[in-house]
Amino acid sequence: MRPAARQICFLLFACLLGLAGVAARAQTPELEAPRALAALEQGLAAELGVGIRRNAPLAIRLYCDAALTGSAEGFFRIGRILARGPVHLRNPALANAYLAQAVQLGHHGAIDYFDEAVPFAPLDGDCSKLEVAPITEPFDLDGYLAGLSPMRRRVADLIRRHATRSGVDVRIALAVAMAESNLDALAVSPKNAQGVMQLIPGTQERFGVADAFDPESNIRGGLAYLRWLKARFDGDWSLVVAAYNAGEGAVDRYQGIPPFRETQAYVRRVLFFAGHASRPGI
Repeated sequence: MRPAARQICFLLFACLLGLAGVAARAQTPELEAPRALAALEQGLAAELGVGIRRNAPLAIRLYCDAALTGSAEGFFRIGRILARGPVHLRNPALANAYLAQAVQLGHHGAIDYFDEAVPFAPLDGDCSKLEVAPITEPFDLDGYLAGLSPMRRRVADLIRRHATRSGVDVRIALAVAMAESNLDALAVSPKNAQGVMQLIPGTQERFGVADAFDPESNIRGGLAYLRWLKARFDGDWSLVVAAYNAGEGAVDRYQGIPPFRETQAYVRRVLFFAGHASRPGI
């Protein structure tokens, strides 16, 4: 295709995407579900080096975890790094594909990052298959927590104290809270999961949580659930974390980690934050 014709095709396609974006509700980070927002915040810390060393491949992985929940912002941030991030990671054709997905989901700013000089690359599966570079460094959990606000650091201290008393791996407990809400005591999901550990009303009642927005009460309830799951799955943290995300019934039904993309990404992220080895294939 001649350059002029290709440019015309691109502009037509971009206009169609722009109309789709106007028709859809724009997703800003503030409107994301807590799990997606947590992944976006953690990805930005990795991208900018807040509390931890700059690590663009890790940022892409975390933005992908948000994208797997349907986050337009997650797709946009992957495309932004591929378009304008570190030179060795740039891939304009693939960036266009991720940016187009963001626009289709209602992200109004993504279209500004398109490179009309290159065609769109096909997306080969979901973003979890995107290997821009291996993640070889362990996650600096303490450094990341030190970079959070004083309020969230106090929540982390509560988790450390109660996890030790509860017999729950402290780093697993912190990692679950980070994946669920990024230690936000006021977080509420579209499914009405609430607080630091994102407990639904049924789980709150089951484990005696009187006030889901009181960090200490919520943390006690979340740790009680983790302790129960630890006994239920013989201390296998991969299954415990999968059950916390998808329910113990789903783990029983599939006799292991359920084949849900979001659950597999969740397990991988929690174990990575906690410094535990991930199971092959997730």
